[in-house]
Amino acid sequence: MCTRDSLTAELRALGLCSGETLLLHSSLSSLGWVCGGPVAVVQALLDVLGPDGTLVVPTHTGDNSDPAEWQAPPVPEEWWAEIRASMPPYDRRTTPTRGMGIVPETLRCWPGAVRSTHPQTSFAAVGHRAAAIVDGHALDCRLGERSPLARLEEAGARVLLLGTGFETCTAFHLAEYRIPGPEVENSFAVLTPQGRRWTSVRDTSISDERFDELGAAFEKDRPVVRGNVGAAASRLFPLADAVAYAASWLAEHRPRG
Repeated sequence: MCTRDSLTAELRALGLCSGETLLLHSSLSSLGWVCGGPVAVVQALLDVLGPDGTLVVPTHTGDNSDPAEWQAPPVPEEWWAEIRASMPPYDRRTTPTRGMGIVPETLRCWPGAVRSTHPQTSFAAVGHRAAAIVDGHALDCRLGERSPLARLEEAGARVLLLGTGFETCTAFHLAEYRIPGPEVENSFAVLTPQGRRWTSVRDTSISDERFDELGAAFEKDRPVVRGNVGAAASRLFPLADAVAYAASWLAEHRPRG
């Protein structure tokens, strides 16, 4: 059983500090039974970070994309044109997350939360540096230099994997923008001053392939704080360190040309 107070104590014991900026990846079910559910988890994290801290979560919406690329599940080709014409445009106030879990969705709706503008790879934040982290998220830069990941790196943020593995570590994608790799056409529905529009941009190709292997190598070679929060095996580490390590590892072990 976990409560707001027990989670707060265990997060502090793990090494989380007041005033810091934190990128969170989480699995609520991994914690065990939580009195208060995702609200208690967010409250505990904000209790530890305090008024000068900032909590950031990925609030991605990968379904706002070209149906020709959908694989889980795919849809019939005869639907593609109508989906492109009908997909609701991204609205950072109302568009729900997809596949991120209930804790990020809870933070997205939290009082005072702000959210970046990318229609597929947005981030939401609460706290002292929230606006500075999410501002300026470019349409043609999902997870690169003009995304919240780069702002988190500049802020000296740490990453907390709360019951999740390295395959969820979004920070590794920032490294993909810093090594040679292909570009792809990326399409989505956006809201413009002229109304809804289906648009396409050129962006760096991204993939989480072998992120689990990358993470295993990273925590073997670099300082990663490990411990339990509730029943969840958790890891805490500097985002900048993870990005630098990933750039080197990916260039050697997963080159894409």
